[in-house]
Amino acid sequence: MDAPAENTPDVQEDPCAASYDDSRHGLRIASIFIILVTSIIGTLAPVLLRRTKSVFAHPLVFDFCKFFGSGVIIATAFMHLLTPAFEALGSECLSGGWTEYDWAPAIAMMSVYAIFFAEVAAYRIGNKRMEKLGMTYNTHADAEAEHGHSHAHENLNNGNALDESISPIGSSEEGVAGVNDSLDADAARTDYDISTSEGVAQLIAVAVLEFGVILHSIVIGLTLALSDEFVTLFIVIIFHQMFEGLGLGSRLSQLRLPHKMRLAPYAAGILYALMTPLGVAIGLGVRESLNTNGAAMAGASGTLDAFSAGILLYTGLVELLGHEILLNPRMMKASNKRMTFAFVCICLGSGLMALLAKWA
Repeated sequence: MDAPAENTPDVQEDPCAASYDDSRHGLRIASIFIILVTSIIGTLAPVLLRRTKSVFAHPLVFDFCKFFGSGVIIATAFMHLLTPAFEALGSECLSGGWTEYDWAPAIAMMSVYAIFFAEVAAYRIGNKRMEKLGMTYNTHADAEAEHGHSHAHENLNNGNALDESISPIGSSEEGVAGVNDSLDADAARTDYDISTSEGVAQLIAVAVLEFGVILHSIVIGLTLALSDEFVTLFIVIIFHQMFEGLGLGSRLSQLRLPHKMRLAPYAAGILYALMTPLGVAIGLGVRESLNTNGAAMAGASGTLDAFSAGILLYTGLVELLGHEILLNPRMMKASNKRMTFAFVCICLGSGLMALLAKWA
């Protein structure tokens, strides 16, 4: 009688084969509503607070949200998009042209240039459109009194009026008092004046940011619905979407729009909040018929991640850090205390998002 075979090699599992985990189906459905609520809270809180007189509407709070959100956006691009893009597009399930070139950084680079060219074109077209609509700042003396700035006309001439009303933390208590008066005046107004160049630049910057985070939100919603490591990823995404929403909401709250567009920040915030739940719903719908380990899924998710990374890198480094700090005369002339505050907020936002990348 033959001896039983020993040390028989284990059959290796195909890493590209379809794999489904049907556990926690109820929690997966509940995640749609939980993420929706937390995303709305994070995104609309800055918009709502700016229209209140509570202690949380202090200018320091908005500066914290703005710079913290900038750090979140940059860390999201590097840690939550570019890294997964490298992993997906380097998958062993891919073949052919996918394996002959490093597509993740190439797609991210093309995305940066595409957004840059699109922004230049949108700025030129939008600038002409807003001029036709007559959307310009009122530079008369009554506008100066209305905004509570004795030096408003000077700021208008050097192009910093909008920034003065948006990021209004000065080095003295008098400056802060003037800012609070300005915010009160804004809340009482029925119409907003907006400088053509500043208005177009802000609208386009926020639109680019919104597009990037929306695309990213759909992808992570799909990932959550299809992932076998659901619980850990679910917890991380709750905080991720809230922090990212905080960054977007702080930008939306700073938009100076005409009265007929006063609801646009709310609509943009709700649109962002809907995207991850939408991605989860789509993922649950195709879960049984989609091979999440297949080549098609790896190529699609890697491409979308890399494209989103390019958008958020451009937005975070150019629009948020470059324009808000380096190219902003008020920030460059600000006190060391304020500059340090901005740097700490940026690093805090990036640090927290980088930490979350340990689990997702």
